[in-house]
Amino acid sequence: MLKGHQSWVFQNKPMISATGVTGGPFEANGNLANDFDLLYEDLWMGQESYEKAHRILLEEAIKIALDKANIEKEKIQFLIAGDLINQITPTSFTARTMQIPYFGLFGACSTSMEGLALASFIVNYHGAQNVVTGASSHNAAVEKQFRYPTEYGSQKPPTAQWTVTGAGVGIIQPNEPGKKNPVTISATIGKVIDMGLTDPFNMGGAMAPAAADTIMAHFRDLDLDPSYYDLIITGDLGRVGHDTAFELINKSGLKLERNQFQDCGILIYKDDQPVQSGASGAGCSATVLYGHLLNEMRKGTYRRILLVATGALLSPLTFQQNESIPCIAHAVGIEMNN
Repeated sequence: MLKGHQSWVFQNKPMISATGVTGGPFEANGNLANDFDLLYEDLWMGQESYEKAHRILLEEAIKIALDKANIEKEKIQFLIAGDLINQITPTSFTARTMQIPYFGLFGACSTSMEGLALASFIVNYHGAQNVVTGASSHNAAVEKQFRYPTEYGSQKPPTAQWTVTGAGVGIIQPNEPGKKNPVTISATIGKVIDMGLTDPFNMGGAMAPAAADTIMAHFRDLDLDPSYYDLIITGDLGRVGHDTAFELINKSGLKLERNQFQDCGILIYKDDQPVQSGASGAGCSATVLYGHLLNEMRKGTYRRILLVATGALLSPLTFQQNESIPCIAHAVGIEMNN
């Protein structure tokens, strides 16, 4: 049901019954390598282009999730997913392969939580029994579209972030009480926030106000205290954006504890990997949620989390026209089933 102005409460608590997480060679050397189901040794993944390799990441993640759930793809009613490449072609070509009725999303790096919110809403109101949702990105494909080809070897500033090569998906089904699975309990849909920043090498700084706005809206709409969650984690603000968001939220009067507030883009890689401010990409929050975070919830590390995925809604065209960077953030609350 609608709660407040921009939030949903999922009274039936749809279940994340199975997940699939794939990654590339850089992720294989990162902090969370053990939380991936499949890691590739090179960025080509046996394909003739990076964009085609990108598609393979998502296809394999879906297949892994289906195998874990022991469900045939023909029983999946909808695929809800997206990526960062022009017209979300890797995701659309995956939908061509999988032959699952398809909603294509573009929320930039917020796509993972946009998809999870919509999938949960559909299942909560009996619009489907089985929905696959997720997001993906590929470093070499995305970097050459929004910045420079990696082969160019351009130097990046400290505010820049490293695009994750990976895909994360979950299968959303009706709740089964007593089954030890994570469930979605709420979602807050963000507004587009544009503070006038224009630097594509400082995406964290551009997205931080959108993250703060959605987090504040979530607690206002649901009339909750931040202590309700064991962890509040942003999608891919990196170190620069994460610090900015933390400052904005606390200045608003909503008090977060530093150890309670984390960021997927900081967690995924090791300190000695050359990622400048941290990680980004639509696959960042998707892989960290459907891999690491849900694994930690199953272990009992967290009982209840709020994931706030952030996205910069720019394109090569808007950058060429000297437009500023509009940003958005979507939040989903997740807890372990009783």
